[in-house]
This record gives sequence, C-alpha cells and structure tokens, in this order.
Amino acid sequence: MSQTGTVVAAFGRQYEIELDGGGIALCYPRGKRSHVACGDRVTVELSAPDHGVITTVAPRRTLLYRSDAFRQKLFAANATQAIVVVAAEPSFSDELVTRCIVAAEQQHLRVAIVLNKTDLADRVEPARRQLAPFRDLGYPVIELSARQGAEALRPLLAGQCNVLVGQSGMGKSTLINALLPEAQAAVREISEALDSGKHTTTHARLYRLDAETSLIDSPGMQEFGLTHLSRAEIEQGFREFHPHLDKCRFRDCRHDREPDCALRAAVKAGSISARRLQQFHALCASCGK
Repeated sequence: MSQTGTVVAAFGRQYEIELDGGGIALCYPRGKRSHVACGDRVTVELSAPDHGVITTVAPRRTLLYRSDAFRQKLFAANATQAIVVVAAEPSFSDELVTRCIVAAEQQHLRVAIVLNKTDLADRVEPARRQLAPFRDLGYPVIELSARQGAEALRPLLAGQCNVLVGQSGMGKSTLINALLPEAQAAVREISEALDSGKHTTTHARLYRLDAETSLIDSPGMQEFGLTHLSRAEIEQGFREFHPHLDKCRFRDCRHDREPDCALRAAVKAGSISARRLQQFHALCASCGK
C-alpha cells in the first residue's frame, strides 16, 4: 500500500516517516545508496502498518548539507531557516559559523545565530566580540540561556521549518528540551579537558512546535566541508562582498594578488573585514577552488 509522508528522523539507512494518514513507519530506501534527508517528502510502499520501503522522494525546495572529498552528510530538506547555535562555553569557531552561513545562503535560507549559555557571565563578552562581525552584517543574534530563557527564541522560529546547526556541546539538545520537554533529547556534560562537546545527537530529527513551525536538530560537528560549492557560490555566501564583486578589474579575480581588486580595496576602506576575506580564502583553499 502506497502512502505519502514526511521524514522525521534519519538513522543511517533507516528513516522514520510521519505518514499523512496518521502513524509512524520505519522505512528503508531502495538500492544500496541513500540520498534521503530529514524533512523530505516521500512516497512509501508499506509491507506492514509500521514498516516499508521509500519509493520516491519529492523535489526539494532546499537541502542543507556538508561535504568533503569522500562523502556528503545531509542535514535537512525543505528547511526555510538555519539557526546557528554557539555558546559562551565551550569556545566556538567563527570560521565554522561562517561555513554554516555560506551553506545556508547558497540555499537561500534565512539565517540567525543563537548565543547560548549567557548565564556564564564571565564568558559572554569574548563570545559577543566573536559574533560582532555577523551582527554587523545584519544576522540576528539572539542571546539566551537554554535552561532558563529558551522561550525568547520562539518568535523567531514561528512559521518556519528551522534547522539547528553548530558544533557539539553548544546546547542544541538542551534548547530543544526547553522548547519541547517531551522531546527528551539526549544531553551530556561538556568535556572540559578537551574544551569541546561530546557528540550527543547522532542523527537528524524533526520536531513540530505547532502546525506551522518545525525544528530539525542536526548532529553536532567539528567541521563543515563545502566541496560541493563553486568559488562563485562561496563568494555569494559572503553578503558584504555583493556590492563589490563586479568591480574588480579582472572578471575571474581571485581577490588575492590581482591589481585593482575591489574586495581588497574594500578591506582597506574598512567596508569589509580583513578576517572575513581571510576566511573566504581559507574556505576556497580547503575546497580546492
């Protein structure tokens, strides 16, 4: 029996499907390779009320994923907004934040940043300084403590299919537990010795806050490869570059040592951060672009 539904959890090659007719079915894709993501709309052929095979995946509006030279990791399909979660503790990488934003911009997603654990007063100011360039670019930065003030995030989430992305240990699962206590997402203590979070979420899962709002929790990461993006797509992910990209002397300017480079001139004029241009070059180099 064929039914349609939404992928609400992805466990490797097993997927939980929320069936449109009601109920949940555990399904597998046909073939050896799987390109199904949490949030996908699918058609399934049921062999039992709660088991079946995914036969087709509907065209996606968006797909957020990372990639390196060897594989791709799909996070969320059909999301409309990416929420990049960082914390006052443990320390976070602004380069990884940039990579998350570039991936989201390439898919035309709305982007916001959450600074979690602001109850750690002595750690907040360094984190704010790190996020200042993103705030200056117009990305909303919401400061909160997930254990006491997660409700501050709810108005931003409203009406969107949101995907939470970020490094391990930033408190994504705690945030979801605060917004949806019934979610019971796993939370572990931070490894202070390593100054990084332990991987708690090992698969993507979609939660519904209400009929119009959903939240996809993605596994924590320590890197965000973007080898699937072209150099031009990476450029477009830096929104402050846009007014300058057609003003370089050379059409294929790499914004490095070429004469009359508009981006380097903008850095000298103070309209583009030198750190951001440095991150652009590092990102391109890591992707072989």
